[in-house]
This record gives sequence, structure tokens and C-alpha cells, in this order.
Amino acid sequence: MERRQTTGAGIALALLLVVGLVVVLTDGDGGGDDAACTGLAVSGWTADAATTDEFERYGNDAARTDDWTGGDGNHSVRLPDGRTLWLVSDPYLGQVQPPPNRQGQQHAWRDTSLGTPAWTRNAALVMSADGRLERTLLGGAPGAPASLFPEPGAPLRQWRWPVHAVVEPRAPGSSEQVLRVLLWHRQEAQQPWIYGVPLATEVATFSLPDLRLEGISQVDDQSRVADPADRLVYGAAAVRRGGWTYVWGGTDGRTPEQAERSSRAHLARVPAGRLADRSAWRYWDGERWSSDAARSKPVLGDGGRKGVGSAFSVVRRGDTWVLFTMDAGGPDGSGLTTVATYWACRPEGPWHGPDKAFTAPLPEDAAGGSGAAAYNPQAHPGVGSGDGLLLGYDVNWLDASADTVSANVHRNVALYRPRFVRLHLDTVE
Repeated sequence: MERRQTTGAGIALALLLVVGLVVVLTDGDGGGDDAACTGLAVSGWTADAATTDEFERYGNDAARTDDWTGGDGNHSVRLPDGRTLWLVSDPYLGQVQPPPNRQGQQHAWRDTSLGTPAWTRNAALVMSADGRLERTLLGGAPGAPASLFPEPGAPLRQWRWPVHAVVEPRAPGSSEQVLRVLLWHRQEAQQPWIYGVPLATEVATFSLPDLRLEGISQVDDQSRVADPADRLVYGAAAVRRGGWTYVWGGTDGRTPEQAERSSRAHLARVPAGRLADRSAWRYWDGERWSSDAARSKPVLGDGGRKGVGSAFSVVRRGDTWVLFTMDAGGPDGSGLTTVATYWACRPEGPWHGPDKAFTAPLPEDAAGGSGAAAYNPQAHPGVGSGDGLLLGYDVNWLDASADTVSANVHRNVALYRPRFVRLHLDTVE
């Protein structure tokens, strides 16, 4: 049981570390070639204590033992009725105990009465229109929770990680809206693929407003690509614009030996109302939109100075597209500390940057290079009421030893929860 919990706490972080962005931060490379937009970069930021504290309040609430206590992933989607749905991966479930306690002076996990599982592969959190987290969506039965998005069967263990989501018509022209959630379908594998390998991109459909899971469709199969390091998964970012949903993806599943190369971002687009329709997807091939996924060419990434990690985020600000990703500390991979940005006038680019955005604050007792890391920066336009753009990021303990990760996360639950800042974007000079 302890081995499973440790794996749940560290798997997504470890995967992100081996595919993390390796860039040399610059001052950007000048203006765009489209007069309708201007270059944007982060000019300042402030901690968003309200959102960070709300996740802390909900995670520490001991009213239930089968709801979210901590986890990876801070992907959000605004629902038509004003609520926000947060998609999470590898969440822990259970209670926490406040200080003082035998494990330390921060909130620590209490022994759970749930039995197996004490964590699931995925879940979702429902936030009210006024910003209060209210409930956790899971599969399974009361007292025996399971993943919201079911884990496919044997012979090898498989699972799904939810990434971005959009609200769209049930079909083109329909007045009924549904929620589509992009999923990364993965499978366990042998060394050196200790964090599993990507198999496919899938799309789940939920009815609204009751958030009932109706089904899951596969939209891109990568299982036949021989080298798992070359497999593309889509959904790292998704933006509705006009009559299209633009979906970014990239390679996800690199071995440690390949970590010094940055990942390349790819782009697809789908007509509104057809995100779950495999035949409707079109992929950017460097010149035009192609129906052949194998023709996809990267829109960002040169294998060295420029590139993205497997987890990044894209937003539209005015006429400008802005991308957020992590810098992994340069070619030596010295640690995840800095969020970097790119900007473009069109979703396919050209993308300009990277520009240094900010160094992500860590929990109080994790600062000073003691082992914690920030990763998975995600923008949340329209969430909250503060000035600027809300951006969240995940936190976990950076250590090669699973036992050390488990010990520190169990000592302080803040080391496995998202944190939030407000960013201010200004025109690039």
C-alpha cells in the first residue's frame, strides 16, 4: 500500500522532470510579423493567496475521508453556469492532522480509513461561482473510491491523466453544450520507462450541468509508433477561438537519457462541436492543416535552446497568443524553478522567446533548495476576481528516492498541492 501511495505522489513529477524544458532564457527575439498583435511578456506578479488558501482549506477539511487532499494537475475549465471544474491527476484521498503532530509542524496526512485505494489516477474538483471548492468527482462507490476516468484493463496496467478541457456544442450548430475533457492514455512499461509510456489521446464527454460522464473516444492512436519517445499526445493546452478549438501537444515519455533535449510543441485544430470526432482533427504540417496526424510538424522547439516541457499552457490575450512553460535550469538540469513565456500572433507561430517570467514561490519549509520543485504552469483566464492573469503550478518533492518523496509529502501536505500567482503582462519593447 505504501508503495502505491509513493508512486502516486511522485509519478507525474518524475515524468515532467525527464521531459522538462531545457532552454537558455533570453530577452526574446523581437516583434512579430502580424500588425494585429503585439509581443507580450510578464512585467510583474503577486502571490494569489486566496486561491492557494482555498485549496488548502478544502484539502484540510476532515468532513469526508474520500475527497481530494492533494495531487498533481491544476487544469481548469469555466462552466456555463459560472462554476469551475478542476482536473487533477494522481490525487491522494484522506484526512490530515494539524500541527503539532508527530510528523512535523505542518499539516500531515493522517492514517486513512479508506483502505485501498488511498489514491486514484484522476479526479475532478467542483468550485462554485463564488470560488469555493465544494466536492470531488470520483468513480467507484461510497467508501471505495476509484478513478473518475476508468483505468483500462489488463494485461498491462493502464491509466488516464486528464489535461485540458473545453465547453462546446454537442454537435456543430447544436444549442446544447457539453464538456469535452482531453485525456492522456498511458501504460506501464519496463525499464527505462518506469513512469509508463503514452498510448493515445482521448476525449471524454460530460453532460451539463450535471457533469455526468457519457463516454470516452480515442482521437489519436500512438501505440504503433515504435519508439515511445516519439509518441505525440495532445491536450497540454487547448483554446476555443472562433469556430475552432486549437489543441497543442508534444512528445511525452522520454527516458532520463533523453532529458537534455527540449520537447517540441505540435498543434491540431478541430471544428467546434467535434472534439470527440477523430475524423474532424486536422494537424499543422508546417504549411497547411492536414488530416494525416503523421504529417504533423512542430510549431515550437529546436531541440536545444527553445522548446516546451510536456506540461505547458496557452492563452489568448487580445490579439496575442502567450505560452507558459517551465525552464529546467539549463543543460545541467539543475532544477525546476523558473517559468518562461513565448508569444505569437497565430497559434501555429512563429513563436518568439523565451522570456523569463518569474521564479515560482514554494511552501515555507521547502524553500532554499531543500528538495521541492515547481512544475506544470497552467493559466486560468476568468477564474477568480483579482487583477491580472491567474496562473497555477504544482509542487512536489524533487528527489530520486521514492521513500524520501513519501516521507516529505506525508510530513507536509503543502508539498503536493497547487499554488497560484497573478501575472501582469505588458508589451515587449
